[in-house]
Amino acid sequence: MKAIFSALLLTGVAAVMPAQAADTAQGKALFDATCVACHGAAGEGNPALNAPALAGQQEAYIQRQLINFRTDLRGTAPGDAGGAMMAPMAKALPDDAAVTAVAQYLASLPAVKASATLSGGDAAQGLKLYQSKCGSCHGGKAEGNPALNSPALAGQSDSYLQTQFNNFKQGKRGYQQQDKFGRQMKMMANTLNEQELQDVLAYLNTLAAN
Repeated sequence: MKAIFSALLLTGVAAVMPAQAADTAQGKALFDATCVACHGAAGEGNPALNAPALAGQQEAYIQRQLINFRTDLRGTAPGDAGGAMMAPMAKALPDDAAVTAVAQYLASLPAVKASATLSGGDAAQGLKLYQSKCGSCHGGKAEGNPALNSPALAGQSDSYLQTQFNNFKQGKRGYQQQDKFGRQMKMMANTLNEQELQDVLAYLNTLAAN
């Protein structure tokens, strides 16, 4: 019986692996056609365009943000130039299966650390602020927490994080009632002033990409 069970288990694994590989291949093709111009060939992002790094980010987080763009939960607020550019790109993906494939592909890539572009923050003070305000959701090393739907922050472009943080504070993100996690982050964003934000970003710049 044990041998039969093991054989069935191995057969099941073998059946799943080709499907996952196919989804990843489809995701790469969709990414190359739709996303690479802004987010880079390896998903490394482009600070000049304020386009975030996506490589190695959690699959569920990428999937949720693409759905938010596709359903106007993100990218429709006045003044959100980056969101306004991203929404039609997300809507260009043909269906939910394509969204899942892109998210799966990006999550499979090795994370890439962005170069620091901001100065003026105190990393030591930022560590204290991060631990008291951010770490419980985003992880001790900013690696993210899928169980809490919290993205990885380590390795991400500091200018992109600054823009998104201010978008939350200014009501350009997390403004829709249905965006539960965005609304949670909107509340947290209002607990840091500008200097404290710079300190947290300085600390995040000391971390390796996860």
